[in-house]
Amino acid sequence: MKTDILLDTHVFLWLMNGDETLKPETRKLIQSTCKEKNLLLSAISIWEIALLLKKERISLTQPLPQWIDKAKALSFLKIIPLDADIALESCALPGDFHGDPADRMIVATSRIFNSPLMTRDKKIIEYAHKPYLKVIAC
Repeated sequence: MKTDILLDTHVFLWLMNGDETLKPETRKLIQSTCKEKNLLLSAISIWEIALLLKKERISLTQPLPQWIDKAKALSFLKIIPLDADIALESCALPGDFHGDPADRMIVATSRIFNSPLMTRDKKIIEYAHKPYLKVIAC
């Protein structure tokens, strides 16, 4: 059965920037997923990246619109738009999850698409142990 993987914002940034932060086994999993499935990205991640750039917490190799166009051109990447179902799910997450709206949207997207979320975020990984979410801890 085909299972896509949703990337958390930081994983997407590391992947696009060729950052060595990604472990070799994580890179292998991403590469094998790209061959037969899709990597998913919530549109809220684009918003997060724009905010991080504006706050000068990250830098990109080119202006954001061109950087995003480069990402959108990748045949194995599918950007998931925010819709009513995701918005509603983000407000109705089971259990106790923190209030960060971007994280809530990303977790909701993972749940709606039934796709594991690849993340290093400790709060999200802890939430997955409840088990409200499938994660790939990297």
